[in-house]
Amino acid sequence: MINKREEIAADADKSPANPPAHGSSRRLGDRHLLDSDALEEIDRMTNIALGQFTGGVSPASLAMAYLDWMVHLGSSPGKQFQLAAKATRKAMRLGSYALTSAITGNAEPCIEPLRGDHRFDHPGWQRFPYNVIYQGFLLNQQWWHNATTDVRGISKHSQAAVSFTARQILDMTAPCNIPFLNPEIAEATINERGANLARGATNYREDIKRSLRDEPPAGAEAFRVGKNLAITPGKVVYRNHLIELIQYAPATDTVQREPVLMQSAWMMKYYILDLSPHNSLVKYLVDRGHTVYMVSWLNPGPEHRNLGMEDYRKHGTLAAVEVISEMQPGRKIHAAGYCLGGILLTITAAAMARDGDHRLASVTLFTTMTDFTEVGEINVFMDASEVTLLEDMMWQKGYLDHKQVSGGFQVLKSADLIWSKMVREYYLGHREPMFDLMAWNADGTRMPYRQHSELLRRLYVDNELFEGKYMVEGRAISISDIHCPIFAVAAVTDHVAPWHSVYKLHLQSDATELTFVLTSGGHNVGIVNEPGHPHRSYQLSVCHEGDRCIDPETWKEKTPTSEGSWWPVWQQWLERHSSGSEAPPAMGAPDKGYAPLCDSPGTYVLKE
Repeated sequence: MINKREEIAADADKSPANPPAHGSSRRLGDRHLLDSDALEEIDRMTNIALGQFTGGVSPASLAMAYLDWMVHLGSSPGKQFQLAAKATRKAMRLGSYALTSAITGNAEPCIEPLRGDHRFDHPGWQRFPYNVIYQGFLLNQQWWHNATTDVRGISKHSQAAVSFTARQILDMTAPCNIPFLNPEIAEATINERGANLARGATNYREDIKRSLRDEPPAGAEAFRVGKNLAITPGKVVYRNHLIELIQYAPATDTVQREPVLMQSAWMMKYYILDLSPHNSLVKYLVDRGHTVYMVSWLNPGPEHRNLGMEDYRKHGTLAAVEVISEMQPGRKIHAAGYCLGGILLTITAAAMARDGDHRLASVTLFTTMTDFTEVGEINVFMDASEVTLLEDMMWQKGYLDHKQVSGGFQVLKSADLIWSKMVREYYLGHREPMFDLMAWNADGTRMPYRQHSELLRRLYVDNELFEGKYMVEGRAISISDIHCPIFAVAAVTDHVAPWHSVYKLHLQSDATELTFVLTSGGHNVGIVNEPGHPHRSYQLSVCHEGDRCIDPETWKEKTPTSEGSWWPVWQQWLERHSSGSEAPPAMGAPDKGYAPLCDSPGTYVLKE
């Protein structure tokens, strides 16, 4: 019997992880438009310098969007008249409100904050003159929304970019961010005699120091992988140049015959699915009689710049399926993917179905988009100019750093994740307590240059997967070829994978059964959704082959809401789609070349 680890070493030597010379690697979007590589390098270095100056935002993209908006607004006198009229009415309403409030101390607000906007919840905002300040801001915010939307002739992308930029400027300059205009800060400073500002200065110095040293945020040191995170017992039973495959030890006398294979996105470490014991989805399944395997991705470096989507499919998801099939022959596999891991699982499952490979018992997708037509506000960063800038910035390092990714997602919700946090920690002096999910979020990974370029262009820009143009091994794949049961989970407030886009799986799926769950929470909290946590709820429907598809808003309105976590529903769904129980399998399969290599959480997850 050939030792599997010897095969792994041979595969690694052949892998694109050992790239050709730096100059011979070309991004997906390169065109032979220039006469020499030297001229291309000049353009590339110019883009890199621009990207470093603008924080990774394409100035060309913003300029074109602004010009599109300005020209169309300038040629719309009706829209201009409407905006002037609105500005006049708002000024009169604010003046009347200010006068009444100053005289009587009690006036009916002109406008209420948007749902979910808690920046003005403090009672001090209802006192004069702070009430006039925040009312003026909200009216101004509403006016700019009217000014940057519904302009005749403007492209959808330009409108989104201009509106997004205007909101970022407004959120940055909001009165709640200015100490002498924020009554909560003023009150705390008087009551504590400035101690809050001293604490805030200490917090700021510590954060700057940690940032410069590339250290995790304050408090993260209390959470250690293998100590109090990712501690569900298991063994690494397979390792190649891209993944470690973890098999978790059984916790019951019998287990379901079909094992569960789980994978997160390669831009996040897998232990979001195995956090603390009380909120570990892995432990939850193991404790209820499931054999669980987990893909742990390598954190790539510059030497992995040429790893692409096909490498992740073939040496990641498909390799894990093949190993499990050898270790547990005759058993189909329940496969589950999270975010980008769900996209990769969908691609793998569609290719397997196309080729007549029926080893998957079911497919579960957590906050996974398969249609990229409407991706929320992240679409602002997905035009050709922005993608080209990102490619050039990645070219220099050979990867996309996780700080760029997390920073981009923070900007999407800057009012909550940047400015409100600044007020709490630096002006009020209240350090947010660290918890396991926050510690995991700070422990990000990189994305290889080629793989991220392919992801952006083939999926986000060209939408090849939805349109049936995505090629695997020279042939197109189709999601409609996947006929095994599908369980899809979306989250109401997800700003990474908007639930309306996740719901569009109904338009592509020909599965025998599609169960769709819309859970409370966002991209991460919606999945780390353990039973017993208060204020959690979900909506669920089952669509069988041949059923009519209804639009998402009608679905949300008509589908009943259930209190609690969706985890028990999924676990019971897995049981129903399994073929019964048996004694737990052995840990690894030494006779087949899969002897346990080390204890979980393995080695890849620990690499910085």
